[in-house]
Amino acid sequence: MDAYTQVPASTEIGAKIMRLRFLGKGGSDKTNCPSLYVTDQGSFLVQGWKTDTPEAIEIPHLLLGFAEPDTFVGATMTDTGRGTFTLTGRAVTEPETLAQLELADNETAIEVPKAERTFYGGISPQ
Repeated sequence: MDAYTQVPASTEIGAKIMRLRFLGKGGSDKTNCPSLYVTDQGSFLVQGWKTDTPEAIEIPHLLLGFAEPDTFVGATMTDTGRGTFTLTGRAVTEPETLAQLELADNETAIEVPKAERTFYGGISPQ
């Protein structure tokens, strides 16, 4: 058994279930607050507050601190000026994936690229 959430196999032919590994949550006084997951697809799934656009959510700044070492969310973010970002990605609509989450009524989830940090420069040889 690996670290990803285990879910029943899909009965649809050719369907792919996105498996998730929880990285962290924060920013709400509720138990199911905005959360960050890494997927078995090489991406992040981000659970956040709904906005007027299905492909965009709002998340607290602190949520990004749970990204895996040397990775970052490779998607467009806009600072709201109140301690949150709006983040744009692919709206998650697959029932098998959504069943792995505990979404509050005001929350939804998007999938965004997981990018690796590039380090420029280095220590000069002595």
